[in-house]
Amino acid sequence: MDFNNKFGKCPIYYTISKIEGKWKWVILYKLYKLKVMRYSRLWEELQPIAHRTLSKQLKELEADGLVHREQYNEVPPRVEYSLTEDGQTLAPILDLMSEWGAQRIQQELSTKDT
Repeated sequence: MDFNNKFGKCPIYYTISKIEGKWKWVILYKLYKLKVMRYSRLWEELQPIAHRTLSKQLKELEADGLVHREQYNEVPPRVEYSLTEDGQTLAPILDLMSEWGAQRIQQELSTKDT
């Protein structure tokens, strides 16, 4: 039995397959907190991410229905990104991940100070 046949119906595997990648969680978190972001602002917020990587991750998140891309026909062109309704359902997970990380950072800082 191959991996997808064995784990394809597993909810954890499905979730991870949609949001795996070094930057996807951070992109989702930035869009969750700031609601709507232009590509250039998102790229600045995520330094040192490469343009190619950001573009690829955004396209994958859009294809999976988690991120909405709005392009305005202006000169210069303007593109904005936001979370879809499905993307918004990840908010509790994003909040928990942020809280967990903040607690661990504080613990590490406390440990280094002693």
